[in-house]
Amino acid sequence: MNYKDTLLMPKTDFPMRGNLPAREPEMQEKWNEMDINEKVLERTKDRPFFVLHDGPPYANGDLHMGHALNKVLKDMIMRHRSMIGYHAPYVPGWDTHGLPIEQALTNKGVKRKEMSVAEFRKLCESYAWEQIDNQRSQFRRLGVRGNWENPYVTLKPEFEARQIQVFGAMAKKGYIYKGLKPVYWSPSSESALAEAEIEYKDKRSPSIYVSFEVKDGKGALNAGEKIIIWTTTPWTIPANLGISVHPEFDYAVVKVGEDRFVVAKDLLEHVAKELEWESYEVDRLVKGSELDRVVALHPLYDRDSLVMLGEHVTLEAGTGCVHTAPGHGEDDFYIGQQYGLDVLSPVDDRGIMTAEAPGFEGLFYDDANKAITEALNEAGALEKLTFFTHSYPHDWRTKKPIIYRATAQWFASIDAFRDELLEAIRNTKFTPHWGETRLFNMVRDRGDWCISRQRVWGVPIPVFYTENDEPIITDETIEHVSKLFREHGSNIWFEREAKDLLPEGFTHPGSPNGIFRKETDIMDVWFDSGSSHQGALVERDDLVFPADLYLEGSDQYRGWFNSSLTTSVAMFGFAPYKGILSHGFTLDGEGRKMSKSIGNIIEPSKIMNQYGADILRLWVSSVDYTADVRVSDSNFKQVSEVYRKIRNTFRFLHGNVSDFNPETDRVSFENLREIDQFMVMKLQEVVDTALKAYEKYDFQGVYHAVNNFCSVELSSFYLDIAKDVVYIEGKNHPHRRAMQTVMYDTLISLAQVMTPIIPHTTDELWGYLEHEKAESIQLTDMPEVFTLPVFEELRKKWTVIMDFRDDVLKALEEARNAKTIGKSLEAKVTVYVDSALRELIESGNIDFAQLMIVSQFEVAGTKDEAPEQALQLDTSAVLVEPANGEKCERCWTISETVGKNPDHPSLCERCATVVTNEYE
Repeated sequence: MNYKDTLLMPKTDFPMRGNLPAREPEMQEKWNEMDINEKVLERTKDRPFFVLHDGPPYANGDLHMGHALNKVLKDMIMRHRSMIGYHAPYVPGWDTHGLPIEQALTNKGVKRKEMSVAEFRKLCESYAWEQIDNQRSQFRRLGVRGNWENPYVTLKPEFEARQIQVFGAMAKKGYIYKGLKPVYWSPSSESALAEAEIEYKDKRSPSIYVSFEVKDGKGALNAGEKIIIWTTTPWTIPANLGISVHPEFDYAVVKVGEDRFVVAKDLLEHVAKELEWESYEVDRLVKGSELDRVVALHPLYDRDSLVMLGEHVTLEAGTGCVHTAPGHGEDDFYIGQQYGLDVLSPVDDRGIMTAEAPGFEGLFYDDANKAITEALNEAGALEKLTFFTHSYPHDWRTKKPIIYRATAQWFASIDAFRDELLEAIRNTKFTPHWGETRLFNMVRDRGDWCISRQRVWGVPIPVFYTENDEPIITDETIEHVSKLFREHGSNIWFEREAKDLLPEGFTHPGSPNGIFRKETDIMDVWFDSGSSHQGALVERDDLVFPADLYLEGSDQYRGWFNSSLTTSVAMFGFAPYKGILSHGFTLDGEGRKMSKSIGNIIEPSKIMNQYGADILRLWVSSVDYTADVRVSDSNFKQVSEVYRKIRNTFRFLHGNVSDFNPETDRVSFENLREIDQFMVMKLQEVVDTALKAYEKYDFQGVYHAVNNFCSVELSSFYLDIAKDVVYIEGKNHPHRRAMQTVMYDTLISLAQVMTPIIPHTTDELWGYLEHEKAESIQLTDMPEVFTLPVFEELRKKWTVIMDFRDDVLKALEEARNAKTIGKSLEAKVTVYVDSALRELIESGNIDFAQLMIVSQFEVAGTKDEAPEQALQLDTSAVLVEPANGEKCERCWTISETVGKNPDHPSLCERCATVVTNEYE
């Protein structure tokens, strides 16, 4: 008889190698065929909703690692929620309007000027759908489960119709207005921009000190004295209408040669150094409040520059006297309004100086800097010119500098309901918690929202104008336009005349001749996505409003989190989300931003082709995503090792329960051996830890809990010990069935716990579990954690036993190093312990030889009675010697019973009995 054939070795077809790049697409095809998303939703339809509202990515270009991080986080959350008692439909979305698509078509050679607006918009729409299809396939390759066949898209007619209603609701409450105000303006895009469309980059700018001669000092200054201002935007000097000073500051009238200059006293030393005054003398001090309405002369034009009192003036830089151009700065605009100044902005849409800047007409604003500086020098008003590099706002799409420019724009008032916005933030749960402070401060400090854009690819602002330019926004017109958009899409706005877009028979006293015109501006794309709580959550039957969670990158505190909050609170008085979760940015291995120009981009598709989506997903679970995350190939290699450990654990467990039927072979808890009960307790602990981590969106906690459990409690302990039972004992031996019971439950529980993270792997495994009835592991729930009174006693006892085991293993290691023994099964271990540990060892049904994986184990005297050659350790003294007897051919233990059975002389007594009973 070949005794090797009598061993019950693991049997499994679950492959050792994942081969994920090849196997995952096959798994995804299977999911598509069975319509797994619909089956999950059908199973959970009677449960309470959990809605994570997808912040729509922009439909342009391939996915980057930031996309992958974001979508995998969302998918892990939704998969977990659907397995713990919720109905968790995931509806992906796309943001499709705006400049990048216009620009992409232009780059492809589309000549916009040679076609109608409506024709160009149709090309934009077609391009957007192409991009959606491309991105959708890549998101699906990540294993993200959702309603991919019917996403919400901001260009869909039903979405646009809802967006018009959002605009109308805000207008009805008086929150929408048109005004001439300075806004971020991008000459390169020829459009106003929102704060969220600005990024800061270094720019080299001129720094000039300019003197304004006093014309009327109002008794505080003398005619001919000169007020000095400092600016880094010489091109705005033609727009200067005033100078702002702080009412509480002291201002020095300083004698320098024949001149007398006015600067803030606290900045005098700084100014003197900058202007290289070799000697100067303070003539007198004047309080800022005394300078109110002093009149100075503009240095280039025959007009006045009014001195005004402003709290915005600081002593951080400059002279304490602030050049004020109401058409080119927010503070300038507001103080100009207080003092009744005009709003002068002599720069057109393309950044070209207009006729309102005599002498500089036709110059690009940045080029005008030099000409204006030269003119100031000729006029004797330029006191100093230098250059410096500083952080300056740029258009996030064109990457070119922006300017502040007063134009007539549509605004959403923030001031009108700022307190409600702040209260809504207080009522929202934030992860991480600092997100609340960040959003709160942004909303507290933000100005009114400029919602109009001078582009064509977007949702039109649904406003009509009368013959005398009075804007028309009524319930009737809003409802009519909304219905038109729902039926035809927003392109109809550009295909029909104003009179054909108004309700039939519409009249207005401001248009006695029945002539109307329509607004040509479109809405800011942040208004599009910010309306998605209506266009998606309310519009669709498969979602509910408000959402439980919004999850996006930390840049969305000023973007989507902000715009969504604004529109929702404006309409309803509460936020569109109950919670906000944010993640950081993905950086390269050296902590740099990923950039095509640097060549340090790591594409998700490359990672999936090399390692597989489950490795990428496991990586996402391994990082602290709330901060910025570094991405490198070494990360994925490291995670691959963890994946191998988890997969091999699954495989080993599955192989050892191949002949186990949980319906007929299960051993009840009370009939398990103590070691098996201990492992049941440890399994409950790890599942409990993982589920609590999932609840807190702490995927790193799940990753570490499962990895440690597989490496320590299972691989290095229980599964190592189990071989002596599940391989060696008879098929139905109670100890073997007991261990198989624990193994089976561990396999199922770990697979379910890991399903949100590595669904391809766990569902592949599920296909090999013949006794599980669910078609897919995705159609099951998380294991239920239980606790028993005996657990506390087990925990205390086995903490001591495991410390004791660690000491014995140290002694075995030293004996191996000393060549006393080879493998641990060649050893006899004699331990010398105190009475408490002796009592613990001798109580219960624990086989300590099996626990230590040695052939013989004996308890002798106390530590003090140990022979000199015994190793003194924390818990005991341990003597390791070669075991007595012969090596059993079947189980490899050394036993004095080998040779006692004449039918099986090479076997120990245990193995001889098993072979006799099972195979003869």
